[in-house]
This record gives sequence, C-alpha cells and structure tokens, in this order.
Amino acid sequence: MADNKGNFIKRLGKKISDVFAELKRVTWPTGEKLAKTAAVVLLVIVFFAVYLTLIGNGGRWILNKVGFYDIVETTATTATTVAEETTVATEATEAAETSGETETSAEG
Repeated sequence: MADNKGNFIKRLGKKISDVFAELKRVTWPTGEKLAKTAAVVLLVIVFFAVYLTLIGNGGRWILNKVGFYDIVETTATTATTVAEETTVATEATEAAETSGETETSAEG
C-alpha cells in the first residue's frame, strides 16, 4: 500500500532507474556466442519446418491412397433423385389441380 503513495513522476523515475541498474548487472553474450546461438536457433527452425512439411504431405498421401478425399457419388445421386421425385410430385399435384378445375368448369 505504501507503493501507491507519492508523486507519479517520482515513482516512474524510480522504476526507470531500477531498470537501468538491473541492465548493468546483466551478463551480455559476446558477438561470437550470439552468432552461434542464432545459427542453432535457425537450424532448429529449418529442421522442424522440413519435418512438419514431410509429416503433412505424408499424411495427405496416405489419406489419398485410402480414399479419404474421394467424393461419394451416392450422396449426390440420392439428392438428385429426391429433387426429381419432388419435382414429379409437384407437377402431378399441379396437373390434378388443373384437371379438377377443368372438370369444375365443364360441369358449371
């Protein structure tokens, strides 16, 4: 609770001076060590990029061989058949209604 007391500018100045004091205590790597570490990181990234690409392409190849991506024609045929049956039923209903109107008009 005591940290909240005091001027905002003074607290901000104290935090900034603490950061600089901590940065003076840090052991910074030499340029050579930094270059070696960066090279190792880049090699690991390249290795895993190649590895994951091979895994993904191999999985896709296996799924293609198994037929996972094949389109099932029965679904499309069934949907077309249902649509055709609906159209035929609608036309039959309309024809019955039209002939019913014709009979009614002929009687009248």
